Amino acid sequence: DVQLVESGGGLVQPGGSLRLSCAASGFTFVTYWMYWVRQAPGKGLEWVSAINTGGDTTYYTGSVKGRFTISRENAKNTVYLQMNSLKPEDTAVYYCVRDPAQNRSTWDYFMGVRGQGTQVTVSS
Repeated sequence: DVQLVESGGGLVQPGGSLRLSCAASGFTFVTYWMYWVRQAPGKGLEWVSAINTGGDTTYYTGSVKGRFTISRENAKNTVYLQMNSLKPEDTAVYYCVRDPAQNRSTWDYFMGVRGQGTQVTVSS
């Protein structure tokens, strides 16, 4: 079975850092683009970051650019999101998502396989 398991969330003060991990199993991880998306309370799903299959091309939404870093270790079937300088508006459930298509990017993270999510709360 295809499975994505996020971890690393928690409560952090503004300005703090967290590193999210997403362990993948049940598919050939190296052939899929991966995304991080988030959902804040009462809001819709928001795309945060994307990474290509080789890990050498990354994209970020404007509000996190310069603060968040996406990376992947294909040998460990894991994608990461390093989050620095966290702000209260970063509070959300964070999900990793597998692109629906293999070996290309559809950017259709709504239709991709998604993990159960990990809660990130930024508050003093």
